[in-house]
Amino acid sequence: MTESIPPTSVRQLRLVVEAEDYDAAVAFYRDALGLSEQAAYEGEGDAKVMILNAGIATLEISNPAQVRMIDRVEAEGKPSARIRIAFEVDDSPSVTDDLVAAGAELIAEPRETPWRSVNSRLDAPAGLQLTIFQELDSLETRESSPDFGTSA
Repeated sequence: MTESIPPTSVRQLRLVVEAEDYDAAVAFYRDALGLSEQAAYEGEGDAKVMILNAGIATLEISNPAQVRMIDRVEAEGKPSARIRIAFEVDDSPSVTDDLVAAGAELIAEPRETPWRSVNSRLDAPAGLQLTIFQELDSLETRESSPDFGTSA
């Protein structure tokens, strides 16, 4: 895309998740998924927090029809959670297998989507639903597609 991104006051998107089993969630997201530890703090009363670096953050807003279409393509129509976290990886089938071995529940096997990514769906620790996806085309190829762009 050749358009410049307008300046914004938002510098970071941070998703805050309460995990009943903190240690299991850290083991899953840091150790199994491979998110790097950015910071960790402990406080009184056994308070703990770990901030994990997940690379670039985006916010994907979809209307109900789009969500139903993604659910049909990605998960045989099984409905997604109201909030679903999607992680882009280099090899979604392998990462999916690793995450299932680490305790995630498989909802849908990896499959190629019409938008040229390989997506799987998982229920993961801390009550999160995940999409693990691998882009099959480069960003340059996707940007040159007539379907890529803004709706304005």
